[in-house]
Amino acid sequence: MTGGLKIKFAKEQLAVYFIAGSQNVGGDVDKLIHIVEDACKNGITMFQYREKDSSTLTAAEKLQVAIQLKEITAKYNVPYIIDDDIDLMKEINADGIHVGQDDTKIERVIAECQNKIIGLSTHTLDEVRAANNVYSLDYIGIGPIFATQSKLKVKPAIGIDELNRLYQESTHPAVAIGGIKEDNAKAVLTTNVDGVSVISDIIDSSDIKQTINRLKGNA
Repeated sequence: MTGGLKIKFAKEQLAVYFIAGSQNVGGDVDKLIHIVEDACKNGITMFQYREKDSSTLTAAEKLQVAIQLKEITAKYNVPYIIDDDIDLMKEINADGIHVGQDDTKIERVIAECQNKIIGLSTHTLDEVRAANNVYSLDYIGIGPIFATQSKLKVKPAIGIDELNRLYQESTHPAVAIGGIKEDNAKAVLTTNVDGVSVISDIIDSSDIKQTINRLKGNA
């Protein structure tokens, strides 16, 4: 268990939750660093560093990138989450950790990361109900809402109606994820979900400020 006070979490931090790792930019770490800074500067509300799938970084390289990203997120006061790596999260003292259903068991995360922001991915009604019983959770992810190519192993898209049903069932704040882009974000937000999580829509954007604004339901 890590000591110290619990890091403050507010559901508003889920509004535009950006996820990225080197595999999302063809292994170009400098490009990743640049995009994350641009996104932090222009209004993302949370960032998750995620090295998985086709990532080729060594543990040492991943640590160095994680440290650089921490400096950027701290500069812009953006909560910094590590995907499924408790040791890395502790080593760089990130703000929190996020795990999926097939990742590190949530029980271990709760036991070792009590003072951190904790998120858990969900895809079904049963998973949402199970998450409701994990009182130390700060938020859940729900999805994928639409088909997406941002991950190698993708579960079937659930659609907006199912998102609404799962969100209404959840006792935790929730962020929608999966295939969400500028042109469908407003439809997703009609469910009153607490925010949207994106990968490619920000990475591929030619105008990150405008993209983030639209993901918030504006413009």
